[in-house]
Amino acid sequence: MSKSKVVVVTGVSSGIGRVAAEKFAKQGCQVFGTVRSIAKTKPLPGVELIEMDVRDDNSVHHGIQSIIDRARHIDVLVNNAGVAMLGATEESSITEAMAMFDTNVLGILRTSKAVLPHMRAQRSGRIVNVSSVLGFLPAPYMGLYSASKHAVEGMSETMDHEVRQFGIRVALVEPGFTKSNLDANSPLVTNKITAYDNERDRVSCAIAKNVDTAPEPEGVANTIVSAALGAWGMRHQPKGQASLLSKLRRFMPAAPVDASLRKSFGLG
Repeated sequence: MSKSKVVVVTGVSSGIGRVAAEKFAKQGCQVFGTVRSIAKTKPLPGVELIEMDVRDDNSVHHGIQSIIDRARHIDVLVNNAGVAMLGATEESSITEAMAMFDTNVLGILRTSKAVLPHMRAQRSGRIVNVSSVLGFLPAPYMGLYSASKHAVEGMSETMDHEVRQFGIRVALVEPGFTKSNLDANSPLVTNKITAYDNERDRVSCAIAKNVDTAPEPEGVANTIVSAALGAWGMRHQPKGQASLLSKLRRFMPAAPVDASLRKSFGLG
């Protein structure tokens, strides 16, 4: 089934997006991977790189149109591009919040709006939005990132209701900690408040420890491929921590979940 699929994956310069694009190519798909700079990106076997910035309307329009010109259609869009930031909510500036949402939320909106007319015309398609366990769980000192992923979850569920009449479905992939640049290199807020230094430092150390012992991106990439090419399901969690946290959130009382979460972030 997958051999004729045309797949677009955003943010393939490294990490989860890069591994997912490789796996789609190995499935026999025609794969296009978007990056902000082709010159700064290592070639990816079986993947055609497209220069596109999800923060820019014109860039997204031209990037998606160039794919349509080459492949004539798009069957799967994987919205993987994203950014993270560490800091207390009070420390976060409006500018930082706007930048976070511009990439993590509006980036998905831009690419989806660019692809949907083509999917509607062909009466089929699949959009896979890479969210996070923080899309359904809070996370201390990652307020902006959590808020953006909660927004992705709400937008995705709503969009799925709207587009299924055209033979299109929208799915979410919700990974936990993964060995990737996103988790390992999250920048700190610019304007730090000293009152938060102690806890923020502990959370930063806990995140680094969790990333150090986290699985490689292969598991998440496999989940993305399954969500894109397999039977439709709204939520897909890679095996391990993400799947466990999803079950805890659904079935455990709030107090022990809260305590476990604080402990995992060094605040126990």
